[in-house]
Amino acid sequence: MDEDQRKEVKNPRQNANVLSILTFWWTFKLLIVGYKKELEEEDLYSPLREDKSSYLGQQIVKNWENEVKRCEKKKDKLKPSLFRVFYKCFGKTVMLTGLGLFVLEFVIRIANPFFLAGLLRYFSGNRQDRGYNIYYYATGFCLLPFVDALIIHWALQTLTHVGMKVRVASCALIYRKILKLCNSVFENETSAGQMVNFLSNDVNRLDYFVFSIHYLWIGPLQVVVIAYLMYREIGFGAITGMTTFLLCIPLQMYFGKKVSRLTLGSAQKTDDRLRLMNQIIAGVEIIKMYVWEVPYSLLVEKARRKEVNVIKKYSIIEQFGLTFDIYVPRVSLFIAILTYVLTGNNINAEKVFMMSAFCTILGSSMTIGFALSVHQLAEALVSVKRLEKFMMYPEVSTAQKIQTQEATQPVPIYLKDVTAKWDESRDSDTLLQMILRELSLKEGVLETSGRISFADQRPWIFASSIRQNILFGHPMNETRYNEVIRVCQLTRDIDLFTHKDRTMVGERGINLSGGQRARINLARALYTDADIYLLDDPLSAVDTHVGSRIVDECICGFLKEKTRILVTHQIQYLKAADQIIVMNNGSIQARGSFEELQSMNLDFMKIFQEVEDKKESNEAKVNKEKRRTMDETKKEEDAIKEEEPINVAETRSRGKMSSKVFLAYCKASKNVFLLFLMALLFVLSQSMANGSDLLLTFWVNTEMASWTTSENGTMDFQWNGSLSREDIIYFYSSITVSIVSIYIVQTFVYYTVCMRASKNLHTQMFRSIVRAVMYFYNTNPAGRILNRFSKDIGIIDKKLPFTMFDVIVMFLSFTGTIVILTTVNAWLLIPTSFVIVLFYYIRVVYITTSRAVKRMEGTTRSPVFDHVGATLQGLATIRAFKAEKIVTEDFDNRQDLHTSTWFIFVSLSRAFGLYIEIFCLVYVAVIVIMFLVFDDLAIAGDIGLAITQVTGVIGILQWGMRQTGELENQMTSIERVLEYSNLEEEPFLDSIPEKKPPEDWPTKGLVEFKNVRLKYGPKSAYSLNGIAFAIMPKEKVGVVGRTGAGKTSLISALFRLAYIEGEIIIDGIATDKIALHDFRSKISIIPQEPVLFGGSLRRNLDPFEEYSDNVLWTALQEVELKETIAEMAAGLNSKVSEEGSNFSVGQRQLLCLVRALVRNNKIMVLDEATANVDPQTDSLIQQTVRKKFMDCTVITIAHRLNTIMDSDKILVMDQGCLVEYDHPYVLLQKKGYFYSMVQQTGAAMANTLSEVAKDVSEDEAEN
Repeated sequence: MDEDQRKEVKNPRQNANVLSILTFWWTFKLLIVGYKKELEEEDLYSPLREDKSSYLGQQIVKNWENEVKRCEKKKDKLKPSLFRVFYKCFGKTVMLTGLGLFVLEFVIRIANPFFLAGLLRYFSGNRQDRGYNIYYYATGFCLLPFVDALIIHWALQTLTHVGMKVRVASCALIYRKILKLCNSVFENETSAGQMVNFLSNDVNRLDYFVFSIHYLWIGPLQVVVIAYLMYREIGFGAITGMTTFLLCIPLQMYFGKKVSRLTLGSAQKTDDRLRLMNQIIAGVEIIKMYVWEVPYSLLVEKARRKEVNVIKKYSIIEQFGLTFDIYVPRVSLFIAILTYVLTGNNINAEKVFMMSAFCTILGSSMTIGFALSVHQLAEALVSVKRLEKFMMYPEVSTAQKIQTQEATQPVPIYLKDVTAKWDESRDSDTLLQMILRELSLKEGVLETSGRISFADQRPWIFASSIRQNILFGHPMNETRYNEVIRVCQLTRDIDLFTHKDRTMVGERGINLSGGQRARINLARALYTDADIYLLDDPLSAVDTHVGSRIVDECICGFLKEKTRILVTHQIQYLKAADQIIVMNNGSIQARGSFEELQSMNLDFMKIFQEVEDKKESNEAKVNKEKRRTMDETKKEEDAIKEEEPINVAETRSRGKMSSKVFLAYCKASKNVFLLFLMALLFVLSQSMANGSDLLLTFWVNTEMASWTTSENGTMDFQWNGSLSREDIIYFYSSITVSIVSIYIVQTFVYYTVCMRASKNLHTQMFRSIVRAVMYFYNTNPAGRILNRFSKDIGIIDKKLPFTMFDVIVMFLSFTGTIVILTTVNAWLLIPTSFVIVLFYYIRVVYITTSRAVKRMEGTTRSPVFDHVGATLQGLATIRAFKAEKIVTEDFDNRQDLHTSTWFIFVSLSRAFGLYIEIFCLVYVAVIVIMFLVFDDLAIAGDIGLAITQVTGVIGILQWGMRQTGELENQMTSIERVLEYSNLEEEPFLDSIPEKKPPEDWPTKGLVEFKNVRLKYGPKSAYSLNGIAFAIMPKEKVGVVGRTGAGKTSLISALFRLAYIEGEIIIDGIATDKIALHDFRSKISIIPQEPVLFGGSLRRNLDPFEEYSDNVLWTALQEVELKETIAEMAAGLNSKVSEEGSNFSVGQRQLLCLVRALVRNNKIMVLDEATANVDPQTDSLIQQTVRKKFMDCTVITIAHRLNTIMDSDKILVMDQGCLVEYDHPYVLLQKKGYFYSMVQQTGAAMANTLSEVAKDVSEDEAEN
């Protein structure tokens, strides 16, 4: 649906040779480009053919459907398995990678300790292996790790690649399922927030699991193999040592089970928070006008607190499991050595450091790989269960989706004895849904013949050009297109835009007026050449003049040869209908021509007669989308002036990550003592670890020095150490126990700090969001904002702490290794210094490029969420137009853009890790050569310590260096959160005591505007220009004007929802001198779009819990809802579905009236409150307002002139200026703007309205 398509840049990986793939040489060009300049999206490569969302979507959908069919055939009704589907899609690649890892783990890595033993044997005191054997051992010890590096990085890159495919395919599967979901699912089973969680968190868990899947079997099997090899070397000591690793298996299983439970709990808590966030973002304008920021902030904080508590437990348990490698290899080595010595054996460098190497291998595969795979399996199982449940939700059946089918009756639409379940208050609306097959039939016959087109009551406008919104993927037919533009009365509007129909519109048509959105929505329906047109109240969004022309030129003209079903509350147009159907309480009350219905004496005809008597202009606004943002408040004023969409591209930071971001994260913990304690524990644990290694080396050297050669040539052992063997064992045991104990405390303190920081960062961002000016919501789509609260917060909660932990451990381990090398041989500082400088420059090049790519990865993720949100809003329209393929292609394109950034990022990261490891291996080779050249400078124990320290730190260093880059990349999430934590805010909410108005203020309701100017953005044009007027206490003022006049801007000014100049004074107090809550809480408003939030009914009516049940029931009785609510099982505590979908539009509007009744303020605003309700509800609202707000100042924005003709005054707006302001009868005598508006309603109507104004004027004169 986008006109601008991204230019394809061929991916060099597509045709790369084997050597280039193994060495990641194909990434170098982009790496250099990124170092020289800031990368942009056009610099990125296109995704590989096999990675495209469309291809992966086809594969996984096909396999899922086959899996569902397979399970349906089984007698025991098995549940479809997503794991089986993933295996069929990607299993071969994963199995091939497993073969490569088998060779690596069980041949190459296990062979290396034997080469190390040969080297140390050479450096033993007798130097028996002088000659060519030492070069054999040295060469093997240095070369095998190079092969190791190539294989492991190839395997992990392949698994990462497959994991990405699993994620992309899962997203494609979820989206395609969304397009098929039954409407009932959205009311009871799922929500937009949960779907965002699926796409941002659940699919990522599947991605991560693939990365470590093979270590589920490699880890345990390797324990058995190494146990056997160690048993051959040291006997029973190997069994006791390996027992530690074997115990890891049940422990990891236990931790995995706990993590699985906590992951599910965390996902559910995240769902709850995101569901709440989605509602708040959607209804933020109402929240601000009702001054509900505080109670909803408390709800979010409560939900966040529950979520963080679960995440903290999950993180600590997972960290214990994942970092067994820190202490389990040490404990295992300690137990093995202790058993070996206590059974009467003497240790030497060869055996100790060979055992140490074996324990290091197991530390990698068992306590890292196996632990990671178990924990990620636990998380993946939770996500798979959630997704499987989602995938089994009921769908709109294939038969229901078919619009063209063979009919048995010679009519376009045929219904007989149809029974279905729907909201009794939405008869006509649901009838269309049933014809569209959006509603399942319980019984009866429904047949349609021909193609169907549909115009929803809630206009669906997606972010693209006006032209694309009308064409909606169909080819351009200029003749038909121009005719559609004409009959939909869009010609003048489009001509006034600088870029005509190529003008871009933002999400939900934010820079269009309500009438423009409705007419574009109607034009889309007309452009599709169909046989049946279903029009759901499109006339409620336009005035009578435009509405009449649409009826004449469009419905009765352009579509005269077509079958048309018009659902409308504008019953003045019914005379033009061939047949009228009157629905009531879920059934057809009457049907026939207009003349036939007149003879039936129906209540419906009485309503019609009342309308005929007072027939008026109905320039009502369209039923708005989920939330009224400032851009919607701005809908009239800037609709013509805007040339480009208000919606702007998401910004991203550039250049080096500022140290302020790291500092802000530390400060967010808000506890200096915990930070100090955490740092102390990290240093202490590393010091103890290094002390353990030095003590072990001292022990080995002492043991080897205690052997002497007797005169007869035999070897005698005589302890020759400053400490006894018992003392060394005691100290070694104490240090080992201390390492474990300190680590446990360290982990708890560390995650306490991280969770405090995460919680506070979320709180700061949310408070900033809630306090942000409405201009922010105008320029940022809901999906973009939700991305910060889902993906970015998810990274800060779960990924960032683990990454930072790795970086800290790497830095301390590397520092400790340098200290140990210095103690062994000070000359080793020369190659060490060279390596440090080399690593620094390599990291600079890598980070410069990867940081830019990572930032783009964050910004390219948001459009995916935006598209899903837009799809959910327009689902009925999409299915009616059979546009699933169009929107799916758009979704796939957005996924592909994100895939290109992600694949480049992980490839750069893997290339960086490979070359860091290669340089490390060169460094090891240099050290080995130095020991060979200067073989008399050190003894075997010191050399074994140095070599094992360096080889051990290789894995830590290359992983840690990559993690430093990953840490900086993940810090972009903090950067993005901080960006939203420092938004432009509205003025203060609460006044200081000295400036706080009296509790009973305002007592009169006097409202004065003095030279008020308003604009919606810092650089926008003024929508109100020097407005000045006064509304006397208790006056009823109607505000009228044509489209773009500035009517709704008066409300924005009154509530200070935009940038205001001049003064607005209420009962003598200027509103800019007091806090927002102090005056907003004193003004009641009934908005055109009734907004309800998920939760209890009571919370929707009284979130502060200020009023008793009796007050609420009384108010409900006033609007005739008491009986309806009382019939609900929980009464006032009854559940309100998301967006109030379990209430009709009329009921939702009446509930908004209840809010106003319980507040009982002196000032009431009605923003076209009856535009989208039926005549009965309209009458009830009007009567209630007149009765209950008799002593209040009432400001009514209206298009139905009959509703404001009895007002004390009429305020007429035109192009942002007040042009007339007086009693309606006086204005009619002036024959100005208001007189012109009345005359446009027709002669009969104008006479009726004039009589009403005259009668009111005479009554006032008599009184």
